[in-house]
Amino acid sequence: MQYIQRELQLSPYRRGFHLITQDIIRELPELAMLQQGLLHAFIKHSSASLTINENADPTVRGDFERFFNRAVPENEPYYQHTDEGPDDMPAHLKASLLGSSVTVPVTAGRLNLGTWQGIYLGEHRDHASGRSLVLTLHGS
Repeated sequence: MQYIQRELQLSPYRRGFHLITQDIIRELPELAMLQQGLLHAFIKHSSASLTINENADPTVRGDFERFFNRAVPENEPYYQHTDEGPDDMPAHLKASLLGSSVTVPVTAGRLNLGTWQGIYLGEHRDHASGRSLVLTLHGS
């Protein structure tokens, strides 16, 4: 069994949900050599998230952003963690709701995602710097 681990530095993204599947695939050319295995992607930040969802219709990503902004609004009077701005505490909550990692099966040299699935970066801050992912690929 082969293990490969890389750190991927993403460029800064605006607040919202962004497809990063191809960024991940480009970072792991060894993916093509595996017949079966797993890819685990972990984001090294507490105010951004990873999730898997619809990759064809960009309105889904906008709907995600609008939903989470209503579910976890800014400027709530009960927030105590406010030193980094009104988007900071909501960003931490959104990241916890969505999660910091995804695991995807690898089959015949490809990520075995559904036809309309992609890996999203959930960028929950208004002015975030680039995000770092740890990608761990293992299989045979």
